[in-house]
Amino acid sequence: MNHHENLQARAKALRLYGLLAHWDAADAAGWVETLINWEEEERGRRSLERRLSDAHIGRFKPLCDFDWAWPKHCDRAAVEALMTLDFLKDTANAVLVGPNGVGKSMIAQNIAHQAILRGTPPCSPVPARCWES
Repeated sequence: MNHHENLQARAKALRLYGLLAHWDAADAAGWVETLINWEEEERGRRSLERRLSDAHIGRFKPLCDFDWAWPKHCDRAAVEALMTLDFLKDTANAVLVGPNGVGKSMIAQNIAHQAILRGTPPCSPVPARCWES
């Protein structure tokens, strides 16, 4: 597929039918590739914002600010392994267990945020808010 055909395929994927209908005139003007790039970037940005909003994660402390010295029995390696999201490939569940105030919700919010950044459908750390898409 040459560069011209690639641009047309990208415009079609974006459903820019008016642009496709007037392709020769627009292509001759020399701004088609820039327009398509802008549209893809903006749609990607808006999609990420929408997925983050739909997940209802809310404000949370980033994992890099977590105090690993407290609680004493928090398995940092296990939490970091969860952040790789490998458990999603196996359709496994991650269960965080511990007393109140040790950071379970913050860890769950960080995992959910990471999943959304990587394109996983939105799912709130609150189980009742999860859905398939």
